[in-house]
Amino acid sequence: MENDILRQSDPEKLHRLRHSTSHILAMAVQKLFPETKATIGPAIENGFYYDFDRPTPFTPEDLKKIEKEMRGIVQQKLPMVREEVPRGAMRERLEALGEPYKLELFEGFDPDAPVSLYRTGDWWDLCAGPHVESTAEIHPNAFKLRSVAGAYWRGDEKRAQLQRIYGTAWETPEQLEEFLRREEEAKKRDHRKLGRELGLFVFSDLVGPGLPLWTPKGALLRYTLEEFLRKEQIKRGYQPVVTPHIARVDLFKTSGHWFKYKDDMFPLMATSEEEGAEEGFVMKPMNCPFHIQIYKSGLHSYRDLPIRLAEFGTVYRYEQSGELGGLTRVRGFTVDDSHLFVTPEQLDDEFKKVVDLIQFVFRSLQLGDDFSARVSFRDPASDKYIGSDEAWEKAQAAILKAAQDLGLKYFVAEGEAAFYGPKLDFIFRDALGREWQLGTVQVDYILPERFELEYVAEDGSRRRPVMIHRAPFGSLERFIAILIEHFAGDFPLWLAPEQVRILPVTDQFVGYAESVKDRLVCLGVRAEVDASSERLGKKIRNGETAKVPVLLVVGESEANSGTVAVRTRVEGEKDKGTLPVEEAIAYLQERLAKRT
Repeated sequence: MENDILRQSDPEKLHRLRHSTSHILAMAVQKLFPETKATIGPAIENGFYYDFDRPTPFTPEDLKKIEKEMRGIVQQKLPMVREEVPRGAMRERLEALGEPYKLELFEGFDPDAPVSLYRTGDWWDLCAGPHVESTAEIHPNAFKLRSVAGAYWRGDEKRAQLQRIYGTAWETPEQLEEFLRREEEAKKRDHRKLGRELGLFVFSDLVGPGLPLWTPKGALLRYTLEEFLRKEQIKRGYQPVVTPHIARVDLFKTSGHWFKYKDDMFPLMATSEEEGAEEGFVMKPMNCPFHIQIYKSGLHSYRDLPIRLAEFGTVYRYEQSGELGGLTRVRGFTVDDSHLFVTPEQLDDEFKKVVDLIQFVFRSLQLGDDFSARVSFRDPASDKYIGSDEAWEKAQAAILKAAQDLGLKYFVAEGEAAFYGPKLDFIFRDALGREWQLGTVQVDYILPERFELEYVAEDGSRRRPVMIHRAPFGSLERFIAILIEHFAGDFPLWLAPEQVRILPVTDQFVGYAESVKDRLVCLGVRAEVDASSERLGKKIRNGETAKVPVLLVVGESEANSGTVAVRTRVEGEKDKGTLPVEEAIAYLQERLAKRT
């Protein structure tokens, strides 16, 4: 989205403004409700929050009072002054204030680091900053308190339950107005709402949270996406495989997933009472160890490589119930997973081919070119990664070179790598300007080493292949949620579960409508007939509400002349008039071929 008003501010300046607004929020709360204890209040994406310990819940009326008080504070144009305080004096101040949460934070600070507070008028907060220099930099009409939610102190459910007040803050009132407009639009596009209205998926308490059930229409949408990618992958030399949903825990011990993902996996299933806690089977959290076993089942020559194995494999993660959300965070999801086994000499070319496939997917799905690439490296100071420094350096250099050679708009994110290798993540911006991570590509020298993978080189020696992990869609569930919201449920013709609905004017013309449907279905078009007793106007409204891309109206004139009256959802050609059935079919086939 060019000239996006919400992206015109300097990110660092906006971060300072939001962090400062969270302080103004806490100051206002403690002025209005002195019994309230303050905890932490960071800036977050699009806004800020502050957590409070208060005996009684904050109400919508309280939020209005707090917001009014905040505006009053801002308009005083108070300096926000940083002060460094000796540790002993800071402890005494916090104890005198009766702020136990701040005291706990203070006790956890590095004893050798300076301790600072920020003072605003007669109120201060323990904080490292940074902040704006004065509340005059915060526009009184460019922030808004949004909601109150529960939160545990330090994220620990065994600790005190707090009240978290969320807010948003911007440089100008115009930015705030546009943000709130998009938020309202996002509610209309919410995939949970549209998924229910369009009959795509459901959840069942009896089945369990985080486990979506796909209805016939939703399954058709999934099938269409899967078939689209399957056909393209076969054209590009991928070979389909299928692997089981469970495996011995030893497989994931070898890969490292058991040690890095154990807390996120479903509990181990023992095969007998005699087996210990570290034996038995687990539901798979990843597909890659299975594809490795397929590769390892035979001896490969350098002439056989690259080998590209692809699967729509369902994996399972035991997400906490509070983290689940529609299709975006689920416990069972399907990944368009592929693993390429290549020689070191093939790595650069194969990596670039994978990037080309991902870009092809984006174009075909009308997602546009508004994306950036995140080059995700490891954090050298962290111990969450496996493998040697040399392997990591080679993998990171390979990804960086490919991104530069392809001229991608990229940025480096240290600490975002997978535990076994760096990756290139594509960050897509949707119709509302929101950012989503979609396709991902990873370079992996580690798992081939752990599983002792080999190929026979040209000189007859045994060498290690390099692995490329890739998933253009990522999770199908999450990808479909993004598509629903991006298109507001108004899918392109080729993706729509119901592509054409035929509307007979009266029961007399249902037979003709069915004959048109039969011709369309034979050609692979997903068509239905509305044979209900509703009047034509209501049938048209029902079709539009269901977001069916093409409606064909048939009555006496059309039945006698072998024609159909064509109505579409495409701007500029909503009413194409009456066409012979052959021309209507040609029109549909042309749009399907172009994926519009």
